[in-house]
Amino acid sequence: MGVAAAPANDEAAPVAAVPVEMRAGSPVRAGAWPEDAEDLVAMWHTHDLHQLLYAFEGVAEVETDGSHHLLPPQQAAWIPAGLPHQTTLRKVRTVAVFFEPSMVRGHDDRVRVLSAAAPVREMIVYAARWRIDRQSSDPTADAFFIALALLTAEWLDTAEAPLHLPTSTVPVVAAVMRHTQEHLAAVDEQSVCAAVGISERSLRRAFRAETGTSWREYRTTSRVLRAMAMLAEHDRSILDTAVAVGFESLSGFDRAFRRLTGERPVDYRRRIRDAAMREVPDVTST
Repeated sequence: MGVAAAPANDEAAPVAAVPVEMRAGSPVRAGAWPEDAEDLVAMWHTHDLHQLLYAFEGVAEVETDGSHHLLPPQQAAWIPAGLPHQTTLRKVRTVAVFFEPSMVRGHDDRVRVLSAAAPVREMIVYAARWRIDRQSSDPTADAFFIALALLTAEWLDTAEAPLHLPTSTVPVVAAVMRHTQEHLAAVDEQSVCAAVGISERSLRRAFRAETGTSWREYRTTSRVLRAMAMLAEHDRSILDTAVAVGFESLSGFDRAFRRLTGERPVDYRRRIRDAAMREVPDVTST
């Protein structure tokens, strides 16, 4: 019972979200959905279940009305039941765990991105043993998902990772964001204003009024998030990555990366690659 998808280079507008029934009529309360994807964008949709999405290889993205979340390896995204969203998978291996809303209460307002501790990561991957569209459950599966739901509720009360960007439906702000993403390595205030046709003063005022943050901070966060994806997917050096996303110095890149993620780029890359060496389950065969 997959979600309709299209190649990731297609534009996907936030139109009315399509309800997707993951259980296929089954009475089970929780289960998993493993996915391998090269380059797919799921259409805007909703679930009647809470979703916990974990990417153990590659980088996934989750977009909602108002925010765009990056999900690099060892991070999990909490997507509440009923929330319209779009998921992008690029060279990703993921496991999504679905829960009936009654199993995890009080966290149904927005998407959260959370750093996944090793025991929780292992439980999410192991959950692929019991698919959400299975026709019946058993005591072992029920006990497992009850335990995982309790841990997830506790986990959601901890600090979340600030791995997201604002989005906008205001035409001029949306155009600024789009141009920034398309020219991330070289864009500055002057060039983005010339491209969109506004003054630098208008850019600063309109962007902060719409997003609550400055355009410069948006650009810096975008560069760090792009670098996180590149470090997770490619073998290029830290310096090459910094230059590719627009940082003029390695020290500036290191400071911005640590401010957003809490760790240095070299430590992040080592941790991600070490985890990838360990977490290589064949989720498609479970």
